[in-house]
Amino acid sequence: MTLSRTTEPDDVVVPALPAAVLWDMDGTLVDTEPYWIQAEHELVAAHGGEWNDEFAHQLVGNALEVSAQLIIDQSGIALTVPEIIDALLGRVIAQVERRVPWRPGARELLLELGTLGVPSLLVTMSWRSLAHMVVARLPEGAFVHLVTGDEVSHGKPHPEPYLAAARLIGVDPADCIAIEDSPAGVRSATAAGVPTIAIPHVVPVPPIEGAVHIDTLAGVGAADLTRIVSPLRSSR
Repeated sequence: MTLSRTTEPDDVVVPALPAAVLWDMDGTLVDTEPYWIQAEHELVAAHGGEWNDEFAHQLVGNALEVSAQLIIDQSGIALTVPEIIDALLGRVIAQVERRVPWRPGARELLLELGTLGVPSLLVTMSWRSLAHMVVARLPEGAFVHLVTGDEVSHGKPHPEPYLAAARLIGVDPADCIAIEDSPAGVRSATAAGVPTIAIPHVVPVPPIEGAVHIDTLAGVGAADLTRIVSPLRSSR
């Protein structure tokens, strides 16, 4: 991989590009969080429960099993966790079939990384059925691997999803960069040792060690990624 010399005080040579970019999906690559929130409202109302956006925001970025249990606890509806997951996924997949709402700059950055030979992996707590629906709207090979919520033992904020992604391509998590939008996702990536770019969207992301905040991916190119996370590496 091409090297470039940084302007760090100790003049450390670092890769000009990350070994891989590990992407969250909902809220980061695609603006599907409103689809999830709408689905939650519809499902709870259909079963006689009560729901609001404050409850919905507590679910953002979590494993679907965790979110489903929170729906049961907060709304009191008489459904099981698997029934809630299936119902929510069905509603969101139907929305994505009609329209994929890409987040600003995300698709452009993803495709640029591909042209430069930097592997991208999708690390999402959505299940493969939905992730595949989104990935199918991209050029073939845009993602080299998918890590989905139905294929890990511990979902975000546990580090397992990001550790699994790094293992799939045999790289050190510290040589990758994660892109996330939620507190749970940022905690997952940073706990795995992945320098993380946090782009808060539906819910705020507090300061978390190992992450830097930016407002948007619009205008961010592949060559900018290492520069953005350089304060994290210089502080190690």
